[in-house]
Amino acid sequence: MTHKSFDLDADIVELIPFVPEAEALPTAPLAELAFRADAWLPDETARLRAAFADDRTIDEIAAMLGRPRAGVATRIHDLGLRRNSRRSWAEWDDEEMARCYAYEPTATLAARLGRGVSALYARARLLDLSEPGSPPYSGWEDAQLRAGYEKGVPVAQIASLIGRPFTGIIARASTLGLRHACQPDDWSDAEMTRALELASTGARYVAIAQVLTAEGYPARNGRSLGQRLRKLGYGRGWGRPWIAEEDDLLRHAYTTGASLTPLRERLGRTPHSIRWRVEALGLRGTHVHRDGFRQGPVWTAEEEARLREDYGKIPTRQIADQIGRGVRAVLYHANRMGLTHGFMRAFSADEDRAIRNAWTYGVSMVDVAQALGRDPAVIGKHAARIGCRFNDPARPVRGPKTRRANRTPVTLQSLLALDPADAVDVDLPLAA
Repeated sequence: MTHKSFDLDADIVELIPFVPEAEALPTAPLAELAFRADAWLPDETARLRAAFADDRTIDEIAAMLGRPRAGVATRIHDLGLRRNSRRSWAEWDDEEMARCYAYEPTATLAARLGRGVSALYARARLLDLSEPGSPPYSGWEDAQLRAGYEKGVPVAQIASLIGRPFTGIIARASTLGLRHACQPDDWSDAEMTRALELASTGARYVAIAQVLTAEGYPARNGRSLGQRLRKLGYGRGWGRPWIAEEDDLLRHAYTTGASLTPLRERLGRTPHSIRWRVEALGLRGTHVHRDGFRQGPVWTAEEEARLREDYGKIPTRQIADQIGRGVRAVLYHANRMGLTHGFMRAFSADEDRAIRNAWTYGVSMVDVAQALGRDPAVIGKHAARIGCRFNDPARPVRGPKTRRANRTPVTLQSLLALDPADAVDVDLPLAA
């Protein structure tokens, strides 16, 4: 079976034409819902809000409304009412919530407002705000989904064609009861026998699937092949006992100082399994190369010196490109060397003074973050610690409302040049 792959840059707009059918008219009137005797009426909700605002206890509110205490507590939670809040919500916060809650990630909005994510959820429930849900699948989308699964089109390409996320396509296909063409369920006895023979050689599941496809068996992926082999009682890695020949190969690799990566692929073992066996055999720490478990080259003294000099000062991805290593490798080795990234460095006295001046003169928190070379969330947290919340209603001058591209660039020197004593009735060039 061959898998079809389409060029999405070409003029492909659909896999199959879709003609919607005329919707049938309802044959029976809709049934009326029964009224619940314990439903909360608008008048009761208004009385609950007023009593809660007067700082009445839950027991007093329950006695006033004639309801159980648990029901009143649940209703208070559903309405998002809170007591003993650390900081009250200002009118500007509510306006920003109403404007951005449905279009901006909650974590980003919470960091910008200097509040917790749970606090935003509770406030949004109180303001009757909701996040936009994904629109229902149309008939055209279902038709393209059925045709793509039938023709064996990769799911990622179907998602790009329809304009839906990858996980959403899989969930919708499961709802429709579709099965992809690249996952045939007709396992024959000959195919299972051949798969077991190839698995006994220690080959990877992906390589076994390719060999089976080349020999004329249905095309399958490594995951479905592994699931089928495990159902047949075959397993590798965890739970498979080590034999004497494997122990001899492991001892030979430590004696000769060879890399353990080829041995890992040959034995079909994971790095954790090999590390566990090395400890059991007493070989740990005896390898002549400290990176015996790794496939990449050993770090040189020049690379470590460059990493120690640039780490935390320039982006980690740029360091990885300059050294010729992966980002994860750079982060892992920097951790082994005990290096600390720049975003964890302490704030200096000049930075604290710049933050206070920006808070007094109405400079945006994002502009301050760009000037100091830090994350806006870090600036917001540190500003709150020194008593300068950027969304504080008592702030002398509010933040600018213009687009950031139209503002004058802010630097650390320009912020230090501001004099907080002249903050009132002054022309603010930075907020223009």
